[in-house]
This record gives sequence, structure tokens and C-alpha cells, in this order.
Amino acid sequence: MVGLGIDDTYTIERMRTLILHPEYEGEAYEWWICEAKGNEVMRREGERLLSTERDLIFCQAEAGTYHLRLEIHDEYNPINHSFTIVVFDEEVAYSPYISRVFEYNPAPGQFINTMPEYEEGDTYQTMLGKVEDAIAGTNRSLISLGGWGGYVTFAFDHSVVNTPNLPDFTVEGNAFYASAGNRNGSSEPGIVMISIDVNQNGLPDDPFYELAGSEYTNPATIHQYALTYHRTPAEHTPQADTKNSLSDTTYILWKNNQGEQGYVHKNTFHSQDYYPLWFTDSTLTFYGTRLPDNAVDKSGKGNMWVQTAYDYGYADSHPNDSISRCSFDIAWAVTAEGEPVNLPCADFVRVYTGVHQQCGWIGEISTEISHARDLNIEE
Repeated sequence: MVGLGIDDTYTIERMRTLILHPEYEGEAYEWWICEAKGNEVMRREGERLLSTERDLIFCQAEAGTYHLRLEIHDEYNPINHSFTIVVFDEEVAYSPYISRVFEYNPAPGQFINTMPEYEEGDTYQTMLGKVEDAIAGTNRSLISLGGWGGYVTFAFDHSVVNTPNLPDFTVEGNAFYASAGNRNGSSEPGIVMISIDVNQNGLPDDPFYELAGSEYTNPATIHQYALTYHRTPAEHTPQADTKNSLSDTTYILWKNNQGEQGYVHKNTFHSQDYYPLWFTDSTLTFYGTRLPDNAVDKSGKGNMWVQTAYDYGYADSHPNDSISRCSFDIAWAVTAEGEPVNLPCADFVRVYTGVHQQCGWIGEISTEISHARDLNIEE
């Protein structure tokens, strides 16, 4: 005899993830949440289907008693099992801000090794600590993700719950408009991804899902893009373009999976090494979605670059006071194949630079991050 593997009662803090896995294998699975009337659970009438996956990921923002039912459809061994989940308030109030940074893997860029500052002897863990000091809690110091693909992964001290029809969290950067109501200015869009800690090990090693922003279906957007940066050889001879304030136009070689190659330029305003110095590898490879170029040289002479903010769904694209356009909805999540996925919450958030473009003297498009907040929790 094999037990179903689902207990009659569970207790869990609010905004915590509970993973339920039935041991019985069936042809189809249905997880229903029921309304309670007194002590009587009203099945069928008033029920809402939570999931049709074999495993249920349960997470709620409000304390209370939740009545659920699992149906396993099988010709020979159908299952109909009712159970209860008691959700209680946390003993220590959650923070609405970033609690921990798990990964900081920037691509080469003009602010790398300075935001945050690299000091000789710093290791990967040292740099993680500096990033966490910069953006965790109420801190709002900028960190740079470098060129396309560079990313940071962070978490709150709880699961961010997917609130129906409302944005769930914000991510702040340093974007600005050239004038009020004009989306032209400084915009360096970063793609946002989320993940659930399905294996419950506290690490961001489960699948990540992209939050599909306004440019996800743009024909110029390239999905399943890959790009490799090559560390500059010690014997490299810089090729300057003084007219455009570039000290080296052949600085860091890059190659992508589209058969193209080029260089990250070095400008005269930032003389430090652009390749992250705490990495010893001679190459860095990144994977993801490449957004269309959003910068245009209005002068035609390389001296007046304007970056246009995309409509919604990207970090560091709109000014921080445009809260609605700096907010993200877990309901936007899609699989790697572009199919919508119903996620009840997010345990990890990843942001990476989404545009791969050089903009003359102002350098590469590089997403900067300073802060994040769970909108389900009051400040």
C-alpha cells in the first residue's frame, strides 16, 4: 500500500510557499479551493480551480483557514481528497524590501568594478556582500549590471504573492525623462525574471520565468539569444576615436549566436577595467532575450544620444516616481517557449540588461538597479 502523500491538515505562515506532491499517479489532476460556511465546507458550489499540475504550489497573503480538495482522475483508482491549510501571521513582521542577494554576474561595462567598487583581493562572495549592502533593505545605492545579459538575483524574506489584477513588486533604477511627459531621455531596460523555490533548498536553482513586458512580442525582439564576452588580452593595442571620446573601439570582443561579433567600447570618462575583475575566466557567456535597440543618435554626428523608454515591464526604463511603470506583475510570467504560466508567488527575482547596444561616448546600454519593494506589504 502506498499512501496518497497528502495530509489532512497543514499549518504554514502567510507568504510562505507550501509544495504538495501526491504519490498516486493519475491521468489528470485538479486542485480546488473551497469556500467555508460555518463548519461546513461547500464543495463544488463556489469552488475555484487552483491548478491542474500534479504538484500544488500554495501561497497566500492573508491568514485564515483554507479548505482544499484534490481530484485525481484515473479509470481504476480515482481520488477525491479534502484537506485544510491553516495560514497564520508571521511572528516577526516581514520587510517589503530586498533581504538577500544570491547572484551578481555582471557583463562588461563602463561602471563595472566601480558600482560597487572592486578592491584587490575581492572574491565573488565579497562582491555579493557589497551588492547586498547597496540595495538591500532601505538602501538605494546603484549597482550596474553591465552590458547585455549581466544580471543580479535577489529575494525578500518571504514569498511575493501573486495578487490578482494588481502589480506585485517594484524595481528601481536611475532612468529619467528629458522632459515631463516625454519618454525620451535615459532608459536602459532590464528584463525581469522570477522563480519559485520548488525544491525548497533556499537557492535560486529552479526554473526562472520571464515577465513578458511590452516588447516581448515585438518582431525585433530576439528570444533564446546568447552572447559571449572575451577578456582583453594583455598585449592588446587600443584603437582610439578621440572625436567621439572613445579611448578604445576594439576593447572587449563579443560574439553572439546569430553569427555576429563586435566590441564593447571604452570611453575616456571611465578608465578602469570594464571586465569584472573577480572573475578569472577568459570568457563570460549569457543567455536570454535581447530587446530591440532603444537609443538613437538625434544629431547624426554621435554626440546626442536619446534612449526611449519601453511601455511597461522593464527595470530601469522609467523614472522611479512612475510607480506603475516600474511595477511588475507575476501574472506576466511565461515559459521559455512563450506560454503563459500560472504562478501563485515568486521566491527569487532576477534582473538582467535586456538591450545590446553601444551609444557612442555615453557607452553601452547597461541596466542599473538600486532598490526593490513588495507591494503586498506596507512600508
